[in-house]
Amino acid sequence: MRFARVEDSLDWSEVPPRREPVRVVMQADVEQEARRRKQGLAIDEWQLREFVSGVPLPDRLVQLCRQIDLASAALSRMSPIPTNFADDIYWPRMW
Repeated sequence: MRFARVEDSLDWSEVPPRREPVRVVMQADVEQEARRRKQGLAIDEWQLREFVSGVPLPDRLVQLCRQIDLASAALSRMSPIPTNFADDIYWPRMW
């Protein structure tokens, strides 16, 4: 609500709700978000280190990757997939 002056009278008026186009979220969008979150962990660098040195990935990193994969799979199976699927509430805590 807002207060407005209309023809020398003061009135309360309501702003009509804005209609935003409905965005359909696809499974590929969820998978892209999962890849983005894994890139934030620098998973490619850790896998390269494992390949070169033979030292396995840290357990915490492996666990986070599995949690991201599980969250991605769960979100992909939802019908409909929420439009706010990229919010941290759906994904494992990264810190």
